[in-house]
Amino acid sequence: MFSENEIATMIEIPEVLDSVTAIRKAFIEKEANFLEISEHDFLSLIMMTPTVGIALSNGTISLFEELALNKMARKMSKGGFFLKVDPVAHAMKFLIKNYADWELPFYEVIKLCMSKTFDKNSLKKTGEIDESNLIIGFARELLQAPYAFVRFLTSFFLHDEAEIVEARSISKVEYDKIIDIGNKLEMSQYTVFNSFCKTFEVK
Repeated sequence: MFSENEIATMIEIPEVLDSVTAIRKAFIEKEANFLEISEHDFLSLIMMTPTVGIALSNGTISLFEELALNKMARKMSKGGFFLKVDPVAHAMKFLIKNYADWELPFYEVIKLCMSKTFDKNSLKKTGEIDESNLIIGFARELLQAPYAFVRFLTSFFLHDEAEIVEARSISKVEYDKIIDIGNKLEMSQYTVFNSFCKTFEVK
C-alpha cells in the first residue's frame, strides 16, 4: 500500500491537486456535508477505491477485509490518528455506501496520478513472459517495470506487497473484479499487469 510520504508527493503535483480538490468538493456536497478531510487524505481515499471494489465484489465486506482496509487508511493518512477517528477510514464508509457512483470518477484521478508518476511507454516495451514458469517470468518483468507502477499494482491488489511474486488463490468474483479494474484503469494494456493476473489461481 502507498505510504503517507508517497501520497504527499503525489498531491504536490499541481494537476493532481486541482483534480483532487474538485472531486473532494463534489463528494462532500453529495455524500457528507460535514465531512472534514484534507486533500492529502482525500487522495488516500481515492487510492483505496480499487481495494474497496475488490472487497465489495462478494457483496459484503468481511471483518478481515474491514480491518485490512482500516489499516491501509491509517497508513496513508497524514499524521497520526491512532487515538482518534481516522479521516480516511471515516470517509471510506461513505465511499462504500455509494461505491458505484464514485468508482469511475475516482479512477480518473488515479489515471492522472499514474500518468504523472511513471512513463507509460516504458511499460509497453516489455515482451511476453515464459509461460512455462509464470512466477519467475513475472518476477523478471517486475524488475523492468517503473517503481511507481509496481507501487500502484501492490497498493491496489495486495494486502501484503511482500507477496507480489507468489502464487495466490482467489475467488472468481474477486479475480473478475481485478480484471475489471485493470481495464478501467487502462493497466490491462501492459504485459506486466496481465502477467500479474496469471499468478492467481482462481477457485
